[in-house]
Amino acid sequence: MATFLYRVGRWAFRRRRLVGGLWLAALVLAGLAAAVAPSGEDEDLSMPGTESQQAFDLLDERFPQSNSQGAEARLVFRAPDGQRMTAEENKAAVAEALGLLDGGDQVASATDPYKTGAVSKDRTIAYSTITYTADAVDLTGPTKSALEGAASQARDAGLTVEIGGSALASEESPGGTTEVVGVAVAAVVLVLTLGSLVAAGLSLLSAFTGVAIAFGLVSALAVPLGLTSTVAILALMLGLAVGIDYALFITSRYRDERARGSEPEEAAGRAVGTAGSAVVFAGATVFIALVGLGVVGIPELTRMGLGGAGAVALAVLVALTLVPALFGFFGRRVLSRTVREGARPDSGPAGIGTRWARFVLRRPVTVLVVSVLGLGAVALPTLSLELGLPGDESKSVETTQRRAYDLLSEGFGPGFNGPLTVVVDTSESTESRATTDLVAKTVRAVDGVASVGDPVLSRTEDTAVLTAVPRTAPNSGETKDLVQAIRSAVSDVEADTGAGVLVTGKTALNIDISEAMADALIPYLTVVIGLAVLLLTVVFRSVLVPVKAAVGFLLSVGAAFGVVVAVFQLGWAADLIGIEQTGPVMSLMPILIIGIVFGLAMDYEVFLLTRMREAYVHGASPGEAVVTGFRHSGRVVAAAAIIMISVFAGFIGMSSPTIQTMGVGLASAVAFDAFVVRMAIAPAALALLGHRAWWLPRILNRVLPNVDIEGEKLSGHAPASPTVPDAAVSPLPVGRHRY
Repeated sequence: MATFLYRVGRWAFRRRRLVGGLWLAALVLAGLAAAVAPSGEDEDLSMPGTESQQAFDLLDERFPQSNSQGAEARLVFRAPDGQRMTAEENKAAVAEALGLLDGGDQVASATDPYKTGAVSKDRTIAYSTITYTADAVDLTGPTKSALEGAASQARDAGLTVEIGGSALASEESPGGTTEVVGVAVAAVVLVLTLGSLVAAGLSLLSAFTGVAIAFGLVSALAVPLGLTSTVAILALMLGLAVGIDYALFITSRYRDERARGSEPEEAAGRAVGTAGSAVVFAGATVFIALVGLGVVGIPELTRMGLGGAGAVALAVLVALTLVPALFGFFGRRVLSRTVREGARPDSGPAGIGTRWARFVLRRPVTVLVVSVLGLGAVALPTLSLELGLPGDESKSVETTQRRAYDLLSEGFGPGFNGPLTVVVDTSESTESRATTDLVAKTVRAVDGVASVGDPVLSRTEDTAVLTAVPRTAPNSGETKDLVQAIRSAVSDVEADTGAGVLVTGKTALNIDISEAMADALIPYLTVVIGLAVLLLTVVFRSVLVPVKAAVGFLLSVGAAFGVVVAVFQLGWAADLIGIEQTGPVMSLMPILIIGIVFGLAMDYEVFLLTRMREAYVHGASPGEAVVTGFRHSGRVVAAAAIIMISVFAGFIGMSSPTIQTMGVGLASAVAFDAFVVRMAIAPAALALLGHRAWWLPRILNRVLPNVDIEGEKLSGHAPASPTVPDAAVSPLPVGRHRY
């Protein structure tokens, strides 16, 4: 691989105008495709195979007319203090407001709360349901303005009015102040690390190119592939983070080769052949882990994985081709001023990376124990992890949707916002109506059910639908227990009558998805860890290094989960990042974070340990190899981690709970993995293992392919400067060095 990538790097450097032109054309085409493509629509989550999804599918078949409606909104009215909604003046205000919607464009119907009984028991709160002929994404500006105008009309009459439902729902648009701050921090770190504005700009330019193309493709394919705004934001997030990092690693190696006297084209080839090999393997781990999310069986999670994987693949291609082409365009301006003035890369005092490596090698047991115990302590909140899916209750109290949710909970009970739908399939039953009545009676008798509505029969009267309102809120543990209690209670009815009874609705589906995610967590984690061990065994030709990497990955993921649970579920420091409502962690997050962090963790493992193994195979002792790896890669890996943390943290300020959770989880995971696992636990473990760290059984040595990630075969292409061990390192056996 190193030889092939070496040729790619040299070719891209020589044909830089062609390479640059091709990427520019791809950028323009992706932008044009995104501009002319129709907007995508966020879809509800689905989970094939669950009882709730089976019920939805049955409703699609037996009640096709129920799916002909489009978006839905609720106007929620509250009477002034001391008054009731049944007062004549308040009735008149409601009628006047609804009259503004009656017969409006895209309006299918607007219910009268006084005719449908949508008035609370204390007569202080009422609501009207407005249905539309178009989906939320297709509602026009005048249609939404009419809805807001109706609310304003009632407010002018003295009522408190809030708007709920999907009609005002809008997709989270990528980009914003906090993301810009994250990119600005990344730019500053690049300048400080590389010592050159041109080199920093090169990394940013290449990353932005890949991100722009990925985002354009996601936007263009949104409708045909059902890609949502969350997919676009995840592609943006990952594309920026890995794109900048991959360009930084190759640029750093190129500058190192130039400083050692290599000609520009040769340096470009060697940079892509060595650092580029690490980029390929690191990118491959992220890609495989994200594509592997499809095995969970949730279409939205599959699309998120594919979108993120596509962005990472583009980042790898850009780093391997566009970055060496930019080396040719910018010439010596890519180098730092000290190198342009003739200074050698190893001249000067030992850097902080070298000093830290020597410190760890002197006290490996202390560093290892403190690091492991520290991550374990941070991971403790994970024991309280609860999974769920966010709804309007998780939105800011500044939004009208959240205030409408609170008013409905106050007036009609906390379970009103999460009703359960009980579907009765009587096609195999001889007494359809009697069976339906028996199911209704059984559900009403279940403790925790506030009310059960009258059954609605299909046209062929072989299916009935009941609405059961819980006494508790949708995301509460009591509601989860209630769903299971209803399913258990109706099982006897099914056995006696031959009917099929299914419990569904958004609340039940969310519960089923959360349970499925919890069940899939351990198997997916096992597959990911197994893949990590296999890939790293091939890369480093070692048994213990991959095991150490996998254990470190578990520690960093556990600590990241601890932070997510502490912030979003327990509310610790939630105010600092604008989290107003705590609750269960979004059910998709654990598996999504595992998939992403797995790849990113392997990034730092590969980039840092590649230099260590390169030194070791050239004759350095285990201790010397650790110091050499930190001297060459420690500063760059630290900078890359800070960049990635900044990019992920920049998305915490977005209003979407999904994106906020991903931002906190990924930023904390990268921080723990890069600075604790890879820079403290890894060198401490290598110091204790000594030569055993790089041992590989003979049978595996014969069977496993040699990918030559260190670029040993490149020595035949041109003279190369050998890796120079740190002169201050003693050749004594590891564990007895004096630093």
